[in-house]
Amino acid sequence: MPDANPLPDFRSAPRLFLTELFHAAIQAADPVAGMRAHLPAPPKGRTIVLGAGKAASEMAAGFEALWPAPLEGLVVARHGQAVPVAACRRIRVATAAHPVPDAHGLCAADEMLRLAATAGPDDLVVALISGGGSALLPAPAEGLDLDDEIAVNRALLESGAPISAMNAVRKHVSRIKGGRLARAARRAGRLVSFVVSDVPGDDPAQVASGPTIPDRATRADALGIIARYRLDLPGRVMEHLESERDSGRDPCPLPDDADFARNEVHLVASAELSLQASLAKARQLGVRGAILADDIEGEAAEIGRMHAAIANRVARKAEPFPRPMVLLSGGETTVSIRDGVFGRGGRNSEFLLSFAIGIAGNDRIHALAADTDGIDGSEDNAGAFADGETVPLLRAQGHDPLRLLARHDSWSAFKAAGGLFSPGPTGTNVNDFRAILIR
Repeated sequence: MPDANPLPDFRSAPRLFLTELFHAAIQAADPVAGMRAHLPAPPKGRTIVLGAGKAASEMAAGFEALWPAPLEGLVVARHGQAVPVAACRRIRVATAAHPVPDAHGLCAADEMLRLAATAGPDDLVVALISGGGSALLPAPAEGLDLDDEIAVNRALLESGAPISAMNAVRKHVSRIKGGRLARAARRAGRLVSFVVSDVPGDDPAQVASGPTIPDRATRADALGIIARYRLDLPGRVMEHLESERDSGRDPCPLPDDADFARNEVHLVASAELSLQASLAKARQLGVRGAILADDIEGEAAEIGRMHAAIANRVARKAEPFPRPMVLLSGGETTVSIRDGVFGRGGRNSEFLLSFAIGIAGNDRIHALAADTDGIDGSEDNAGAFADGETVPLLRAQGHDPLRLLARHDSWSAFKAAGGLFSPGPTGTNVNDFRAILIR
């Protein structure tokens, strides 16, 4: 009797094959198993759960299911991305805007700081941190307001700066980032942070701008980044950064080592783990694979051209990679907006449009690029599929792929080509996922 659920055949259904690899990566990024492996003992006093990020509500629901004692707390997820209320009965789930902060996030951040400050020596504070928390927890430094933090965030998003540089600036205009949430909870007997990494290199201090994890970036570093990327920031922000308050009068100084003496940090999901799971799935489906890197940074269009060059070479020559072959990579690319010219889409679809231009006409190559949180940029797709026919199809419809790329309008390109990939919110976030099948 034939198998009712046959494995996808990469020859006849390359998109289905690539989708299987994506879902394997997402399954490996489930933070609940990682939290279970590092679950602390219940304290004598209260257990207070605090958190933020695109996976915050799923992490909260998972922690509630694992925890054998009373608990309370607050986490902040993205609007429209939180789990149903019934899944979290003891931890309150608030929602806020991403990628540009809003007043909902500001209220949640203020409440979170107040709740952290109530922790005492017999209490345990658990932090659930995932990518996206930087925008979801706006808490402007003294003398600044939400509009200032929004302006900083927009300027950084349009600059093309890598995440480490963006966070160096964010941390110095915030009352909660850069370990300051840990400072607020400094009277707690113990602080345990569970982190889902969406940053190249998996440095926990960079995820959500590290609200519970120390960072050594200085104000001088932040000012250097502002100059390097020619950021146009509000005058009050520049005055704050250029002040002499670091001498001890700073109303929100970076925490010192004493604030982290009782802090445990556990990385429970990352791009590396997800790509390894995707590679194992490819082998199970009969296709050899290789991971190019899990920490690729740079302009999305440039990284797309680089991947296209590699794929074309593999398609032409069997060495050093035998065919069929799948090439996997992760990391976080950026999209620099110049002169306010931009359309619809995100960094993964921009990567893929550039990639599609580079492989145009090559019928051996199929690719998927997607954000592992299920949302890529401004629309509701995670990313897109492309192959050698994508660009010829666009041109046959009267579209200019190069012009669409120049206008950062990759969503429109893949909408026209029928290549949008929309699995919906995944409940986790380990950044970009790219899979290239060479038949």
